Amino acid sequence: MSIHSTLNPGIYHGFKRKPPFFEGWYYKLVSADERHKVAVIPGVILGRDEHAFVQVLDSAQDTAGYLKFPAADFRADDQRFAIEIGENRFDDRHLHLALDHPHWQLTGDVHLGPLDPWPVTWSSPGIMGWYAWVPRMECYHGVLSFSHSLQGTLTLNGKVMDFSGGRGYIEKDWGQSFPAAWIWCQSNHFANPSACLTASVAVIPWVGRAFRGFIVGLMLDGQLHRFATYSGARIESLAIFDEHVDWVLRNRQSRLILKACRVQGGLLRGPTRLDMGQRVLETLNATVHVRLETLQGQVLFDEVGAHTGLEVMGDLPRLLRG
Repeated sequence: MSIHSTLNPGIYHGFKRKPPFFEGWYYKLVSADERHKVAVIPGVILGRDEHAFVQVLDSAQDTAGYLKFPAADFRADDQRFAIEIGENRFDDRHLHLALDHPHWQLTGDVHLGPLDPWPVTWSSPGIMGWYAWVPRMECYHGVLSFSHSLQGTLTLNGKVMDFSGGRGYIEKDWGQSFPAAWIWCQSNHFANPSACLTASVAVIPWVGRAFRGFIVGLMLDGQLHRFATYSGARIESLAIFDEHVDWVLRNRQSRLILKACRVQGGLLRGPTRLDMGQRVLETLNATVHVRLETLQGQVLFDEVGAHTGLEVMGDLPRLLRG
């Protein structure tokens, strides 16, 4: 961990890191007509099965592909967010895809408008707050853009997808492994075009024990409403049902009420300390009802987000116990 990498969550953090280690960038792309919803996830894992990869989730078909590359095919800039995997290139302005596999082909270019990242300061460098400075955490997280415009076309297995005028989102994870259990939810498709929600809660190892940590951000009209363990917010209730997830949080000023409706999805792969063997069920077809109100009950925001990314994974009883 270096000062430069901590203050720049988008860049590659794996230089001089020893296994186990993984890092992955998550690009979500939704077309202007909302017919095409794709997640593209480039990354690398160092461990027993060391390799680079590009994962693709096509939520129109609820299918996912995982393409492996030799670790030597992974290249990263040590000063800025820019990586290459074989002939594929990813950075904060552009995706260039040239994937050719017997069962998965994805080619094309998409240009990204100006990104809108979670603010980074010395005392709170990104979504993780001061936890970003803590060494050897199991998993670190970054939000590189709440929302940005898209321009360009991808062709997936012969299907042409025009993303021009669409909307994107970027986040990333890096560290040793995914948590033992987590819920993740994200949408930037509300009636209010300025709104974007990103929310996660997970079992976090800490000094030989574990705690339930959470980070939630609602960007609304240029203001970021934060609800996080490190900021003193707390969970009032969290319940998981077959058809939905109900979650209520509060901070010093307001209460956030979330109801995410669960649907079927595609199977991605997630990192363990050994390999990318964990199966992760994810969809981009969920919805999330978001209500923000003051502690006195004044409603500040009450809308339903479409094309919601949702994962509900792992030892959920342990997560619910807190």
